[in-house]
Amino acid sequence: MPQYVKYTVTEDTTKRLVDLLGKVAKTGKVKAGVNEVTKMIERGQAKLVILAEDVTPEELLYHMPVLCNEKKIPFTYFSQRKELGKVSGLSVSASCIAVINEGVAKKELDDLVKNIKELIK
Repeated sequence: MPQYVKYTVTEDTTKRLVDLLGKVAKTGKVKAGVNEVTKMIERGQAKLVILAEDVTPEELLYHMPVLCNEKKIPFTYFSQRKELGKVSGLSVSASCIAVINEGVAKKELDDLVKNIKELIK
């Protein structure tokens, strides 16, 4: 497990995350990549941040959990960056994703954030 991963994500949470990202890809807006996601966190525009667990070098994402905690933005993990890009509606792999606009998935996002907060405890 990479050092920036602070907790283990359950299979149920991963399924819910995939469903959420599918809806957001169709009706909402996401930003991908370390630089874009960092900007969205710093500006307080990210509603959820998803970090891939298979990023190399790991140092690319070390600052993300700390920054998310400072700005009180929920974050979670996804096992593979290739899959993360795919389920987010991108044609490329993604080391991290920020949900900017949830579209029709507001309720699903709220439920997932509650679930993530329970995992962290």
